[in-house]
Amino acid sequence: MTEVPPPIEIDAAAGPAPLGMPPETFLRDYWQKRPLLIRNAFPGFVSPITPEDLAGLACEDGVLARLIEHDKARDGWTVRHGPFAEDDFPGLPHHDWTLLVQDVDKWDADLRALLPHFDFLPRWRIDDIMVSFAATGGSVGAHVDQYDVFLLQAQGHRRWQIDASPAPPLEFRNDVDIKLLRDFQPTHDWVLGPGDMLYLPPGVPHHGVAEDPCLTFSVGMRAPSAAELLGDYADTLAADAPDELRYADPDLVLPADATEIDEAAMARVEAALRRLRMDDPDRFGDWFGAFITTYRSAVQPAPDDDAPPRTALERALAAGARLWRHPWSRMAWRRARQGGPGAARLYAGGAAHALDVDDARRLAAADTVDATLYAGLAEAGKATVVALLAAGHYRLDEEDAP
Repeated sequence: MTEVPPPIEIDAAAGPAPLGMPPETFLRDYWQKRPLLIRNAFPGFVSPITPEDLAGLACEDGVLARLIEHDKARDGWTVRHGPFAEDDFPGLPHHDWTLLVQDVDKWDADLRALLPHFDFLPRWRIDDIMVSFAATGGSVGAHVDQYDVFLLQAQGHRRWQIDASPAPPLEFRNDVDIKLLRDFQPTHDWVLGPGDMLYLPPGVPHHGVAEDPCLTFSVGMRAPSAAELLGDYADTLAADAPDELRYADPDLVLPADATEIDEAAMARVEAALRRLRMDDPDRFGDWFGAFITTYRSAVQPAPDDDAPPRTALERALAAGARLWRHPWSRMAWRRARQGGPGAARLYAGGAAHALDVDDARRLAAADTVDATLYAGLAEAGKATVVALLAAGHYRLDEEDAP
């Protein structure tokens, strides 16, 4: 009996939002397996930001922004990078261009409030929410991403075409400055309105074109390549390696040919590299925790030289103040192999903190720390909060106090 594949389009109006199905079902049937169009993922959705907000953000220093224009007459593409000047936008035509801004969730708290809807995924896997505004006809061309993405239509309408065939062509054009597919043959064609959402696993070719002026939110996953992982891992190994750990050959015998790299030499090279690797699971976990909580754009909270000492912090919290997590702060936690069943590590912006499981879990999940949460922490947890405040991961807001 032939198994019927799950549907590629569903209506989530009847719930549960935003997937229209239990998260377990989505992870089993769709996650990194097949695309899914979810109508009414966010029924009645109203964008928390406007195109004008996005254009203003694209003019700020430190914001990653691109402007992509399409000359349909010659099928040419032009890419400009921000920051932009305010007078760059009024001169644009009414069609065929797209403004894309990365990490908008770090700059806008209302947009960041969307992220808890995606808690069916590990939070450390979520990279950012990119927002694009497209004039009518605006597009970035047919392309393919190597990471999972949820494309939420926030305002206006966008036509999405995808190629969900088993082996789509993936060759790139060599006549443009962006990675566009040379051949794109869509198998599905939809128009999304506000609140509709398209999930795409890695490697699915897709092409979005604005039917009218529109905003699209792209919730993208962080999926480091094997080369990126290996490069950072090797750098960490090399930085920590003792100088006396070297190639050695105390078993050397008279060579048959002094110019030959023989099998015994290669075995010694392999043995030297094996001695260098991280056999300790906690050391290996600390490397990855540090790696994954560091932003791929290298943006980190800046240390706060004026952070209050612990006594002043505790007085402020007792008076009703609270700590707010810096929007660029990435945190995650892991159970430690050593230190007993309740031992854990909290990772924040590349640094590791030894805590018990309950405190690591609470701090990794908390966007704010108030007197109640702080009082419930063990001594190591309280000391970690003070250290994170000094490192810039929290901001003390005394305006919360009555």
